Amino acid sequence: MIERERSSKNGYHVRAVLSALVAIIVLLAGAGVAPADTVRRPSHTDVRALADPSPCPGQPRFICSTLTVPLDHRGGARGSLRLQVAAARNVTAPKGVLLFFGGGPGQAAVPLMSRLAARMPEVARAYRIVTMDQRGTGRTAIDCPALQAEVGSSDIAVPSTTAVAQCARIVGRYRHYYTTEQSLGDFDLLRRALGARQVVVDGASYGSLSAARYAVAYPDHVSRVVLDSTMPHISTPDVPLYLAGLCAQARVLRDACAGLPACSWDPASDVAWLVRHGYDDIALFDTTVAYEYTDPDYEALIMALHRAREGVRKPLDELVEATRQRQAANARDYSAGLHAATFCSDTRFPWGDSAVPPWRRGAALRRAVRDIPEERVWPYLPATAVGNGFVDTCRNWPVTRPSPAVRRSLPDVPVLIVSGDRDLSTPLEWARWEARYAPRHQLVVIPGADHSLQLFEPGTEGRRAVTDFLRR
Repeated sequence: MIERERSSKNGYHVRAVLSALVAIIVLLAGAGVAPADTVRRPSHTDVRALADPSPCPGQPRFICSTLTVPLDHRGGARGSLRLQVAAARNVTAPKGVLLFFGGGPGQAAVPLMSRLAARMPEVARAYRIVTMDQRGTGRTAIDCPALQAEVGSSDIAVPSTTAVAQCARIVGRYRHYYTTEQSLGDFDLLRRALGARQVVVDGASYGSLSAARYAVAYPDHVSRVVLDSTMPHISTPDVPLYLAGLCAQARVLRDACAGLPACSWDPASDVAWLVRHGYDDIALFDTTVAYEYTDPDYEALIMALHRAREGVRKPLDELVEATRQRQAANARDYSAGLHAATFCSDTRFPWGDSAVPPWRRGAALRRAVRDIPEERVWPYLPATAVGNGFVDTCRNWPVTRPSPAVRRSLPDVPVLIVSGDRDLSTPLEWARWEARYAPRHQLVVIPGADHSLQLFEPGTEGRRAVTDFLRR
């Protein structure tokens, strides 16, 4: 086991599905579901071929094609989906296939491949980089107009119960099949269609959870694992409650303040004061998490927090509104509906899993508010943990067949865990927690860096760590 921290300063259509007939028509038109009588459960030898290859629009180094996958890898339901694949042209890459898992859940991964290859040129030469839009994203996006408008790409913004109910009706009974478990079955069919016995799996944010769970589910087919901006792969209620992320804000804001000549106070104390004196805690939490994409130094946010505590709230209100607008997204780029369907089926909450009926969930959340010590969420409150968008959306999501709880460690293969110490979307604390379940891990922490290092890091240290790990 290797743990190394570097010391440089740089650092988840059509309208409502009202009947089974309409649902089938929706999936036939928008999600590529084949007629039920033409689909069969794949056997060990049933390898679906990649169909309709052509250059990816705007990405000449990649060939786009489609892979037909069963709607239900468990074999209980008929139907299929046609998912978009992007594969680099270097079919004979010396080190084989690198399978990249996109974020969200809800983010279309295919449009990101040229960016990834350009930022990781040595990796792109050594490996054939391949990805696939997760079911429910991209061309098969679940489009829930009200939910999409209210939360966009935010994990934390709280949607209305009306928007959640509308989305549940749109997805209908197909909500059982938009899970990480089903998506991993899709990716293993992709591996087989590529003719690869083993692959490197690499994922950022929610993609790290997918990559880790793929390695757990298919250990014989994984040679190495890269977890960038890690989300823990083992099911625990602490993740949707965001306990680590809430506490991490104090660490990150204090560290950022120490690097600003004009900051001589404790910005975490400002947050604590504001949420205890009437400021919208969820909006503030969401803004602080999202602000890292704008400025990892947090300067304007720190100043606005301090001015708001002094009674001048306009600068902070403007940052909150600007954050809300930046998180707007169309469903094909980032499906809020898929985000809800996947997390609500995958996740373990204070009430248990998605098989627990909604009318029983509120009591469990009230107990959680009472039982969470304030020091586990400071500078926020226990009510912030149980009231964030992760939890509130799934509190109102209908009963769904839950994904199996994942409790196994990663296989005994080399694992790189790379994290920016200012990442508040997937905090460093999650990376350290995940490292406990990777027998052969190397943890690299990049000071001053934030989220999704391979795709968005302004510096080069995170990408260099990944490149060095994959070249060995």
